[in-house]
Amino acid sequence: MAKRRRKNDGMVFSTNTGFSWDDDEVKDHSQWSKDECVLYVSLDRKQRAGKPVTLVEGYDGPPSELLALGKTLKVQCGVGGTVKEGCILIQGDHRDKVVLKLEKDGFKVKRKGG
Repeated sequence: MAKRRRKNDGMVFSTNTGFSWDDDEVKDHSQWSKDECVLYVSLDRKQRAGKPVTLVEGYDGPPSELLALGKTLKVQCGVGGTVKEGCILIQGDHRDKVVLKLEKDGFKVKRKGG
């Protein structure tokens, strides 16, 4: 259950880039399409005890479809992972498999890093 922000809650600053000061603001995803979305696939080892994680960033569509996409990628790669803060994290270095699957699904994909 999500908490709603009240006017007198004392919050003056948020480090969350997706935070909105307007409680009533709802994103309209009715005009969203996969071919307009550019996803960035990269490998990350920072703050993960040196273990590689494949990151998929840049998704701006409906959150329910992001969760479904995360699950599809985890099954495709045969590993675990999660969806956090609008990013999909896949355990291990599976950049090639992820890029192929995303392109096959109709997304524009760019690789970040080496």
